[in-house]
Amino acid sequence: MNMPVRRRPGSLLERALPSLQWGEPIASEFDDLYERMSHLLETAGGIPALSERTHWAPLADMHETDDAYVIEAELPGVERDGIDVEITNRELRISGEYKACGRQGVLRRSTRRTGRFEHRSTLPVDVRTDDVTANLNDGVLTVTIPKAQAATPRHIDITT
Repeated sequence: MNMPVRRRPGSLLERALPSLQWGEPIASEFDDLYERMSHLLETAGGIPALSERTHWAPLADMHETDDAYVIEAELPGVERDGIDVEITNRELRISGEYKACGRQGVLRRSTRRTGRFEHRSTLPVDVRTDDVTANLNDGVLTVTIPKAQAATPRHIDITT
């Protein structure tokens, strides 16, 4: 059973803030803002041009051990050859593409993500980028980034 929609006179802002008088100056400012935003979207090629980016980010965790930083990214169904791991100065970048498998018949519903993916993590400065390892096991990519020697805590004995 559908319920009737009740409408109150006036806008939501007028009802929420009855003491504020909405005059011509504020209305003209909103009109001006609307015109400028419309012009910006037209010059950018419209909304579809802004949403053409089809990258998605996989779920990932980053934790620290005594001697390394470990990033675990969930990439179920992605082939090892479809993953690219890069380290720049202070950033880890995991990217690739998950290709949809060929389907027979009429597909009724699909909720799995496909296409290009990318995950970025900012790294501390105290890492050894030459000794980084990556392992893909059961759909989880584990990237281990060793800490630099100076970052490893050590105990210092006090003598008398």
